[in-house]
Amino acid sequence: MFSFISPQAIHFGRGQSQNTAALAASFGTSVLLVHGASATRAQWLIDACNSAGLKTERISCASEPSLPDIERALRQLKGVSPDIVIGLGGGSVLDFAKALAALIPCDGDPMTYLEVVGDGRSLDHPPLPMIALPTTAGTGAEVTKNAVILVPDQGIKVSLRDPRMVPRIAIVDPSLMQGAPKHVALAAALDAVTQVIEPYLSIKANPMTDALCHAAISTGLRTLKDLVENDASEAWDRMAWVSTCGGLALANAGLGAVHGFAGVIGGETNAPHGAICGALLPAVLESHLRKAKKHTDISIRLEWVLDEVDTHFAQGEKGMGIAALRSWSRKMGLPGLEGLGLSAADYSKVAQAASRASSMGGNPFVLSEHELLEILQSAK
Repeated sequence: MFSFISPQAIHFGRGQSQNTAALAASFGTSVLLVHGASATRAQWLIDACNSAGLKTERISCASEPSLPDIERALRQLKGVSPDIVIGLGGGSVLDFAKALAALIPCDGDPMTYLEVVGDGRSLDHPPLPMIALPTTAGTGAEVTKNAVILVPDQGIKVSLRDPRMVPRIAIVDPSLMQGAPKHVALAAALDAVTQVIEPYLSIKANPMTDALCHAAISTGLRTLKDLVENDASEAWDRMAWVSTCGGLALANAGLGAVHGFAGVIGGETNAPHGAICGALLPAVLESHLRKAKKHTDISIRLEWVLDEVDTHFAQGEKGMGIAALRSWSRKMGLPGLEGLGLSAADYSKVAQAASRASSMGGNPFVLSEHELLEILQSAK
C-alpha cells in the first residue's frame, strides 16, 4: 500500500517555458513572480506576463532562503493577494516561492510551521497555486512538497512541509538550464543523481518510486561526465529528466544519510547544497556497503547501484566505481567537506544534529555516532 503525490501537470521539454504566461492566466489576473538575484534573467517572463494582461508583483531571492528572508518578504507582501505564484530559478528560488505560496494565506508565525526547530504545525489554509520553472538540473524542487529554509540563529536548515505545497504545474525546460557555470552544473547534477539513489535505497521506497529511480540512476550516472565536461544539449535534456524523477521520488519515498547530513552542514557552513551532497555521496555509499547483509533486499539494491557506478566511472571494474566517482568529482572542482567550510572540530556536533534530521528516517540503516563520524571523515 502506498500513496503518490505529484503536480497536476508536468510540461517537459525545450520551449515549454514559452507557455508559462498563458498557463498562469488560467488561474486569474495577478501574479507573484519569484526570481533570482537578477531581474534581467527573468525579463522574458515579465514581458510575457505583461503581454498576457497579468498584473505582476516581483520579488527576488539572492541566496538560499532563510527564515529572516521569508519574514521580511511576508512583511513586504502584506496586503498582496496574488492568484498564482510563479517561481523561476534554481532550487533556492523555487523553495522561496513555495514557502511564500504556503505562508501568504496563513496568519501564524512562520517559525511555528517549521520542522525540527518549530512546532511542525500544519498550514492553516491551502497554499496559493504555483507554477515552478527550474533553471538548474538538480534539486527537483519543482515537484516536491517542501521548502528548505535556513534558520541562522540555530545554524541549521529545516523544512516547511505540506503535501499541498507541491506546485500545481511544473515546467521543465532544459533550455533554461544549459550554459550554467561548470561548478554550478557539477553540484546540481550530483544532487540530481543523489536524489534518485537515496529514494531507491530508502526504507520508504514503493513501486512507483522504484520505477522512476531505476531508470533515472542509470541515465544520471552515464550523463554526468557529458554534462559537466561538454555542456552537451542532450546531456542537459537527460539530467533535467533525472532531476524531475528525483524530486518525484524523494517527495514520496524520502531520502537518507546524505541529505540528513546536508541540511545540518548547510546550516553550519552556508555551502551550496548540491556540493555538500556530491562530497557526501561516495562516503555514504561506502557506509551502506559496510552494513549491508548479503542477499537482503537492500544489499541487492545497493549492489545494482554500485554496479552502475562501476560501469560509468570505472570502466566496469568491480568495486572501483565509488573511488573513481570521488576522484572525478574532485578533478572537476568539487571540494570536500573541509573545502566547503566544515571543520573537523564540528564533526561531533554535526553528527548529533544529523542523527535527528528528518531525512535520516529513510536511510536503510540506523547509524551510530561512530558511523556518522566515519562518513564525515571519509568525505573531508
